[in-house]
Amino acid sequence: MKSSSQTAPEYQSVLTLPKGFRAAGVHAGIKADPSKFDMALLVSDPPETAAAGMFTTNKIQAAPVRLGIARLKNGRARAIVVNSGNANACTGPQGERDAVEMARMTADALGIPEEEVLVSSTGTIGKPLNLDPIRRGIPALASALSTTGGDAAASGILTTDTRPKVCTTRISLAGQTVTLSGFCKGAGMIEPNMATMLAYVCTDAAIAPEALRAALRVAVDQSFNRISIDGDTSTNDSVIAFANGAAGNPTLRENDPDFALFQTALNGLLFDLAMKIVWDGEGMSKFIELRAEGAANDAEADKALRAVATSFLVKTGWAGTYPVWGRIVDVLGYCGVDLNPERLAMRYDDLPVMRDGMSAFPDKAALEKIITGKRYTIAMDLGTGGNGTAVLYTCDCTEEYVRINMF
Repeated sequence: MKSSSQTAPEYQSVLTLPKGFRAAGVHAGIKADPSKFDMALLVSDPPETAAAGMFTTNKIQAAPVRLGIARLKNGRARAIVVNSGNANACTGPQGERDAVEMARMTADALGIPEEEVLVSSTGTIGKPLNLDPIRRGIPALASALSTTGGDAAASGILTTDTRPKVCTTRISLAGQTVTLSGFCKGAGMIEPNMATMLAYVCTDAAIAPEALRAALRVAVDQSFNRISIDGDTSTNDSVIAFANGAAGNPTLRENDPDFALFQTALNGLLFDLAMKIVWDGEGMSKFIELRAEGAANDAEADKALRAVATSFLVKTGWAGTYPVWGRIVDVLGYCGVDLNPERLAMRYDDLPVMRDGMSAFPDKAALEKIITGKRYTIAMDLGTGGNGTAVLYTCDCTEEYVRINMF
């Protein structure tokens, strides 16, 4: 079968649920403010729904994360219930029981097997989960389920976010229109290898569970693993993908010609969502794209960028109007990567600020125009002559970040 011929997917900042999916969001009472939703539910109606997930790399994992890892081993799931306001992390055996109980109540409300229900929680760590509002919320969610309920669900998972983060795209597979959509939350405790973020992707494509798992791994590595807000990796991070086959295309496998089209669409969807997290970073005022080249290998380039992105001396400098490239050089020198100090170079957008290990004496007005902008790129050459490269997306750190995290 020949691969479909089509233009690159377009990504819209709307949430249009694919065929066979319903969603809802409600205020259950976990949060004190009745105007804020604090629970969400996403359901796939077709019984044979493939599912895959990627979770936090933190050694301390919340109860819902451990439950999800166990239940996704068979590559099947049909629903995810989410509460915000409480992470259900570091809550001991009771937390484990509470996560299972959330899944059981949801399964009963939907009339589906309990093992097909996943759970996510986000919010304060170490506080026992109060199931009373959840017992009220789950029936309300089930009653509110709708094919147009995606926006409500996207609102129900937020914590310190200032706005929902949603995206939808469409492609053609074997003559069938396939929709991919997703929503996520995250604003702080964000670091490559995933952080305090939740993301849910649903598609009506027919795809084998193992192929969905492989595609998700690649897409996450190019998106959520390429962002950093503050260097903190949380206990609850989860990216879950559901594919229910309602579009009617032949079941995709990794060796099918059309698999590349699906991978491209998924990559773009998750990248769009990841960038929305950076733009909503806690207290952020500037979006910074970091690029490294001339490293001994890609791992060294990545290590250098992570060190720069998590230096609060650098990040607070970005919040001002001072060109902090000297601080970046300092980080590169101590972060443990191989570099050649006499060949080190750096650019802000297209303006060289450093070459051959010394100042390039950039035009002051041109540099100030760049660093006072809302978005710019800093590219650094480590000078080893190697082919290692990496990219990372991050933001500055302002007083507002401190205020948000003082509670």
